[in-house]
Amino acid sequence: MSDRILLHNMTFRGYHGTIAAERELGQRFEVDVELVLDLSRAIASDDLHQTADYSRAYAIVQEEVEQRQYQLLEKLAGSIAQHLLEELPIMAVLVRVRKPQVSLPGPLTYSAVQVERRRS
Repeated sequence: MSDRILLHNMTFRGYHGTIAAERELGQRFEVDVELVLDLSRAIASDDLHQTADYSRAYAIVQEEVEQRQYQLLEKLAGSIAQHLLEELPIMAVLVRVRKPQVSLPGPLTYSAVQVERRRS
């Protein structure tokens, strides 16, 4: 299946990280999601009920980033993927989480984690 809904560069403030200051002060996180589903019914009907609701997908990502706290980007990305699969009529999801402010000894634009999960 190649039909996808893409939500790219969603930006939120979260409190994730292995360093205590990251969990206390918070920082910006950027998230992309790709929702894999059959869009043929939505295309034929022009009906929101035949697709995945973008606003609900956004709210799920926002809740995971802003209302929860994880040490690892891996856990954050995995939790977003799990929550999207549980709540939306999708077959698979790809989640990419970027952390632009990384505590590493040299310059880089961001660190990121990407997970892809399928409905079992």
